[in-house]
Amino acid sequence: MVLKRNIYKDLLLWKEEQGKTALLIEGARRVGKTTIAEEFGKKEYTSYMLIDFSVASDEMKSIFIQYASNLDDFFFFLTALSRIELHHRDTLIIFDEVQFFPQARQLIKHLVKDNRYDYIETGSLLSIKQHVKDILIPSEERAVSMYPLDFEEFCIALGQESTIKVIKDHYEQLKPLGPLHAHIMKLFRQYILVGGMPQAVLEFIHSKDYAKVDRIKRDILQLYRNDITKYAKGYESKVANIYDEIPAQLSKHEKRFNLSAISKNARLREYEDAFMWLDDAMVVNICSNAEDPQVGLSLYKDRFTVKLYMVDTGLLISHAYDMTDEIHRDIAEKIVADRLETNHGMIFENIVAQILQAKGKKLYFYSRKDNNNSQNTMEIDFLIIDPNKPSKISPIEVKSGKRYSTTSLHKFKSKFRSKIGQSYVLHTKDLVIQDNVYYLPVYMTMCL
Repeated sequence: MVLKRNIYKDLLLWKEEQGKTALLIEGARRVGKTTIAEEFGKKEYTSYMLIDFSVASDEMKSIFIQYASNLDDFFFFLTALSRIELHHRDTLIIFDEVQFFPQARQLIKHLVKDNRYDYIETGSLLSIKQHVKDILIPSEERAVSMYPLDFEEFCIALGQESTIKVIKDHYEQLKPLGPLHAHIMKLFRQYILVGGMPQAVLEFIHSKDYAKVDRIKRDILQLYRNDITKYAKGYESKVANIYDEIPAQLSKHEKRFNLSAISKNARLREYEDAFMWLDDAMVVNICSNAEDPQVGLSLYKDRFTVKLYMVDTGLLISHAYDMTDEIHRDIAEKIVADRLETNHGMIFENIVAQILQAKGKKLYFYSRKDNNNSQNTMEIDFLIIDPNKPSKISPIEVKSGKRYSTTSLHKFKSKFRSKIGQSYVLHTKDLVIQDNVYYLPVYMTMCL
């Protein structure tokens, strides 16, 4: 079974440009980059060729070195070695795991100019220094980020495509979903638990066994740990410590990453490279504190005050709970049935961050503590540009419990009223509008 991915639309738009650029698909390991590139090649071209540089032979690699200055010979030997016929402007050549052979990436400049074929590169850890230090990164390369399946893609995979239409229609009309809400929340909790890593989703579709899904997610988590050991040279222990500390930090009331949990004398400046490594590897989503909530949030971000979310909430749950299969099934049932007593806030904030990031939004929050004036002490979970008023900021609060207060939101609205557009509370209840605040079911995050 091939999962339907929204990124396919981006690939189609790129193909219409007739080879003006190569397309670079970046993403964390196991998000489905190779699968989507191959599926695109099969469906949209007369032929396609996939060169996996993680296992490519020395003979294949030598072609990129010996014949880089003579593309006629380059393609002759490429065809002879692969035994795949190339068709002018109707063949896709995929450089898979291109980070393992940067010389191929450097050749993109000349291949695009030649314009005989189309080129897609896939890879993880592409911006890590050891993968680019000896090459000229081609300007003819357009990058697109690929993330784990979002809720829309998850629903389609489960044959629930009509559910997405219902959600979007009710959001557009700002209309409660009534009896449908409970059904959709159960589906959303399944998504939270399974996550969006393709292997985990396919296992869930096949077996509906949360313990088997958990084993796949733990394999992926171990793969990420192995990458840290292998590639984060010089500061692998710092990266590993941060990575292992994420669930504990998110489980706290104030979810800002506090390095004192790792070492009493740790300073964020000393760990900045480690944070950047995890960000480059796309295994985390970094959310920065915006000290002045107005358009141009990046101009006002405090890079030393951050929250760190896992790229996939399903992975976060497996990362947070060390358990046997039997206990995992029990935890899974409690999450789906909304009977888990702890860590709901961690889970729901992470899923909102994941959805916003996948929709192309940079992550920001607002936090201020004033010991002299409590009216100035407030924390807003997320800030985005207002979807309908680009000159305004929309504050977003995430509430996982059935009972909650919105004190910070009201203080924030009062203090920054001239800068604020529509305000949102994302909660587990149905849609309601009160005091000009949109209280949306959390699964409507994708509509923002």
